[in-house]
Amino acid sequence: MNKAYALNQNMEFVNNKAVSALIGVLFFILATTLGAYVRIPLAISPVPITLQTFFVMLAGAVLGRKLGAASQAGYYLLGFMGIPVFQGFSFGLSCIMGPTGGYLIGFIAAAFLIASMTGSSKPGIFRIVAAFAIGDILIHLLGAAWLACLYRLKVSEAVSVGILPFIPGEIVKIGFASLIYSRISQRSKVIFRA
Repeated sequence: MNKAYALNQNMEFVNNKAVSALIGVLFFILATTLGAYVRIPLAISPVPITLQTFFVMLAGAVLGRKLGAASQAGYYLLGFMGIPVFQGFSFGLSCIMGPTGGYLIGFIAAAFLIASMTGSSKPGIFRIVAAFAIGDILIHLLGAAWLACLYRLKVSEAVSVGILPFIPGEIVKIGFASLIYSRISQRSKVIFRA
């Protein structure tokens, strides 16, 4: 009898939408932070390779528009307030105004866009891949545009340092994120979007 009661209590906890939303947002803030700590510096770009975009894609698809964007806005605000969540354990206005500033804003926009594109009842794998690819392109376009403004680069130079070095890794991340989301999409919609 005790086990049945405990199981029922746990199900009520999981079914509470506010609790689920909070857990989901906090999870993706933490995941994006951990993704920032996995970094590969590049000699040809002031922006390193990280795992962040992988988690941004999943945040948008799993959590939906409001919560997905909220998770990335929360990540951004924590870094702004001085918590070392950005790549290289950095934080503050210098990071937001530095080379990665455009990418950080892109995280919020991409999570919202990806959620909008994967919001149908049962998106197929091609729709998921397309949504993740378009969201990822948005991140890198905003990042490259910011680099162009910050360093007064020509468009071709901004593309060379802000987009091209990342393409192989982003293709791999899109592939893995798409496979994961295609397997959990229905359950995540029940938990976070219903």
